[in-house]
Amino acid sequence: MGSQGGFGQSKEFLDLVKSIGEARSKSEEDRIILGEIETLKRRIVEPDIPKRKMKEYIIRLVYVEMLGHDASFGYIHAVKMTHDDSLLLKRTGYLAVTLFLNEDHDLIILIVNTIQKDLKSDNYLVVCAALNAVCRLINEETIPAVLPQVVELLGHAKEAVRKKAIMALHRFYQKSPASVLHLISNFRKTLCDKDPGVMGATLCPLFDLVTIDVNSYKDLVISFISILKQVAERRLPKSYDYHQMPAPFIQIKLLKILALLGSGDKQASEHMYTVLGDIFKKCDTLSNIGNAVLYECICCVSCIYPNTKLLEPAAEAISKFLKSDSHNLKYMGIDALGRLIKISPDIAEQHQLAVIDCLEDPDDTLKRKTFELLYKMTKSSNVEVIVDRMIDYMISINDNHYKTEIASRCVELAEQFAPSNHWFIQTMNKVFEHAGDLVNIKVAHNLMRLIAEGFGEDDDAADSQLRSSAVESYLRIIAEPKLPSVFLQVICWVLGEYGTADGKHSASYITGKLCDVAEAYSNDETVKAYAITAFMKLYAYEIAAGRKVDILPECQSLIEELSVSHSTDLQQRAYELQALIGLDVRAVESVMPSDASCEDIEIDKSLTFLSHYVQESLEKGAQPYIPESERTGMLNISSFRNEDHHEVSMHGLRFEAYELPKPVVPSKSPVSYTPSTELIPVPEPSYFREVHTSTAVPSISSSGSTELKLRLDGVQKKWGRPSYSSGSTSTLESSSQKTVNGVVQAESVSTSTSRAQATSSFDLKKPQVEISPEKQKLAASLFGGPSKTDKRPTSSSHKVVKSSSHTTEKPSVAKAADTASEKSTPVQPPPDLLDLGEPTVTSSAPLIDPFKQLEGLLDQGENVSATNHGVVNANKAPDIMSLYAEIAASGQSGGAVNPVPTSGDDMLSGLSGISNRTVSPGGAAGSSPLSKGPNLKDALEKDALVRQMGVTPTSQNPNFGQQRYIGDTCVDIPSNISEAKPRTL
Repeated sequence: MGSQGGFGQSKEFLDLVKSIGEARSKSEEDRIILGEIETLKRRIVEPDIPKRKMKEYIIRLVYVEMLGHDASFGYIHAVKMTHDDSLLLKRTGYLAVTLFLNEDHDLIILIVNTIQKDLKSDNYLVVCAALNAVCRLINEETIPAVLPQVVELLGHAKEAVRKKAIMALHRFYQKSPASVLHLISNFRKTLCDKDPGVMGATLCPLFDLVTIDVNSYKDLVISFISILKQVAERRLPKSYDYHQMPAPFIQIKLLKILALLGSGDKQASEHMYTVLGDIFKKCDTLSNIGNAVLYECICCVSCIYPNTKLLEPAAEAISKFLKSDSHNLKYMGIDALGRLIKISPDIAEQHQLAVIDCLEDPDDTLKRKTFELLYKMTKSSNVEVIVDRMIDYMISINDNHYKTEIASRCVELAEQFAPSNHWFIQTMNKVFEHAGDLVNIKVAHNLMRLIAEGFGEDDDAADSQLRSSAVESYLRIIAEPKLPSVFLQVICWVLGEYGTADGKHSASYITGKLCDVAEAYSNDETVKAYAITAFMKLYAYEIAAGRKVDILPECQSLIEELSVSHSTDLQQRAYELQALIGLDVRAVESVMPSDASCEDIEIDKSLTFLSHYVQESLEKGAQPYIPESERTGMLNISSFRNEDHHEVSMHGLRFEAYELPKPVVPSKSPVSYTPSTELIPVPEPSYFREVHTSTAVPSISSSGSTELKLRLDGVQKKWGRPSYSSGSTSTLESSSQKTVNGVVQAESVSTSTSRAQATSSFDLKKPQVEISPEKQKLAASLFGGPSKTDKRPTSSSHKVVKSSSHTTEKPSVAKAADTASEKSTPVQPPPDLLDLGEPTVTSSAPLIDPFKQLEGLLDQGENVSATNHGVVNANKAPDIMSLYAEIAASGQSGGAVNPVPTSGDDMLSGLSGISNRTVSPGGAAGSSPLSKGPNLKDALEKDALVRQMGVTPTSQNPNFGQQRYIGDTCVDIPSNISEAKPRTL
């Protein structure tokens, strides 16, 4: 490496490489590297180091970094070397920084400018070195800095530069798809590049794009097929051959893309049949790369629309894989067979002996892959053999992760294809016994429900026999040590429910067994809880049958021990057992009915059994219950909790789409608050509440909600939903597909004959092995029997599902209110006079109104009444010029109500929903002799409305530039509001 370009290697460097290679242990290697680190730290900071020496030091740093030691002290020197004008030094520097740094390193900012300059270099080798660094070092934030230069390089004269530019864009897409979405068309163009290397590099980003959106690239099916056909026909240069296979990696990538494009598409798949058949014929099976192409071709056939003519050569290729001595090819054959049986299940029967050989192979990886194949080909005729094989394999392994997977598959197959409930119970017992607590608790619940519900028919004798067999099997298993906790729970429940049902075993015998379990697993509170509940059931059945309860001494000591347990659950169960033993027969039958585990529990939601107690309490003077919806004048703790919960939910992240803002009409209503003496008094507010309602509600009653809010009229809303809706981008989907009018030619007789001779010669090379009768019997049990497509229902479906009396009540009041508010007719905003196009309905957030800034000064202590004038005439066109009509200064009384507005006034009242009147300084409504001139607030609001609508008045509003008396203060109001200066009388 260092000898290139006339630069020789020093003896010291050669000795370092030699000593590292001759190191006999990791400690000796670390000692050599630590010595080298100290030497480099001392020499790399020396002044005036020759470039040849610095290059050698950087290479030695690469050795240090690759062997797992820290060489960060020399990173900056590698960065400096990328700035060198020498090609050899620059490439060495780029090589070092790509190995030293990652995309988030702090030194990346020092390389971006160098990369930008090198991407514009005239030397294509420098450009290639920079593109290599781009793929490794550029992160999402720095992509925009180099993206334009990389796009320009797609048209470079050198094919190596174009290829690396495609690779850089693919890397950009992987890091930040949004940054290169506008460049997707460039990938389509480079697919037609004259250089096969550039075309092959383009297949990688196109594969990622097709994986995400298949329909957008259906039009490229013909192009991909044409490229694959040219490659298969060896039209590419010989330099692209690998082990005599024409461009095998391009073929593999094209087959993967075609598998995605042809999935479920019959028309697209029909174009692929011919070229896939040619690949099956021409593919070389003597090399690994040829087998790889053949395997990918089988995968493509299994994904596209099925074709029987292609299934035959695929089955022949699988047969060659399975008959090979290589474990890798056998593994590949098992995987390919698992893909094809989804299309044609009969193919597996042709290779049954080969599958059994793989099942008995000592290679654990091959054995696991074979079990996956058996799992896919399971049916009701072979489920017993396959599940037994899986359980035997599960017992022999120690890997808990794979043991959990095998157990879950056994449970799934047993639930779907179980030939009988008895076999299902026995299989579940084996799974629980050997898989332990790795089994999901839901499996235990399904097993208990199956035993309780029986066969799902009216055959009580069969159900009793099923339960008796379960009890007998559990009595045998319960004596085994170290049983899983989940399995013990099932055993305790079954023995408690059906231990004495058939009369073969007494209650004392069953309780003694359960007592032994509770003592053996004293640290497991769940098992003890199940055991004490089983005691309760057994004793209850004895009392209900009229027999005397005989409690064993060890059971009595266990009950006393649990009654003082630290667990409140165990305490409660023990006390309930003691109380149950003292009840009479009738009470016990009511509390613990026999075989009632599947009965629905009826719940009296209205609590009618308390009606007598409530009536007696009312007669004694108790206060009647007041529903929460009818309570007024009080605030309870739940309301605060609900508000806190609502506030927390409002501050959380929201991922749903933005809704269009609903137009609102601000209105003001006088709300009178009365102090309450109950619980928490609500104080009287000294300000008015701003109420926003839709136009469907004309007014708000003064006895409405008592919620307090700030006055926000005229204040722009900064946070919340935006006042615009983003336009939806439409994705262009090109679906143009060409139809090829042609017929697939059948294979010639000579080709078929030659292929048959090749197959026969291949088979003759294999030695004839005698098949043992046991293996033939196993193959008949695995693959024989008719194929049944109908699956056995799950454990919850092949039992009787008893109707439940529970009903679900869903609140609909809130939804109805929301629906009503959403369907309310929105107020049309004022039209834009400058918009000459089609009328569109838009909504925007309220802007700050500078003319309403005096509203607090003008309206102190006034009462505002809501009006619905704007609702009545909301659809009328506003008369803009009437807003500037002359208003006679006739000394209107402050208490006089404004006359009914027309057109423009009507629009103003519709938007504001209020009418104003002036209140005297004393606070009483009425005429005020101190108020002179026209109503200033109306003029302010009208002028503000016109300015919001985008119309600039050409003349001054006659209502401005006058004097207004407010109390004892006279205010000069000029045209510019900011110049207003109060003066005292």
